Amino acid sequence: MMILLTGGSACGKSSYAESLCMRSPTPRFYLAAMQPYGEEGARRVERHRRLRAGKGFETIERYRDYGSLVLPERGTVLLECICNLTANEMFDDEGRMTDPREKVIEGVGNLASQCVDLFVITNDVGSDGVEYEGSTAEYVRAIGEINARLAEMADTVIEMVAGIPIVIKGKIPQ
Repeated sequence: MMILLTGGSACGKSSYAESLCMRSPTPRFYLAAMQPYGEEGARRVERHRRLRAGKGFETIERYRDYGSLVLPERGTVLLECICNLTANEMFDDEGRMTDPREKVIEGVGNLASQCVDLFVITNDVGSDGVEYEGSTAEYVRAIGEINARLAEMADTVIEMVAGIPIVIKGKIPQ
């Protein structure tokens, strides 16, 4: 089963996804897509590690190319998050830009084929009414299209609003 969780920044997606993962079969894998740039990035990564401590997750830090990722065994996967993965696939280390859409979608499909339950976290972008330019506008468009395709693939789509899960498609896993 694939569950897509979306919502604004800091709305409770991660903690809710973790609570759902705790109901799913073990082993549990946490796929961390965020590259920890600078001190703030390192602090965010450490905060998430502390929040997951004792919950039985094996963390796999992988920033790109989920299409070739082979999980150690079948179980439950929490992928955090599509926005980071998309940025990593879109911009290389020299800042060159490529279209990330197919790589991200294929990578999520690869993961879904290897696990019992796949929880995918993404952010709601582009609904702020701001007109971005250049590479930022392209990034926002890419995320929007990726999110739409993931919602089609998902069995369940949940939007988190102020810590409250709102089911858009399917049902909350038991």
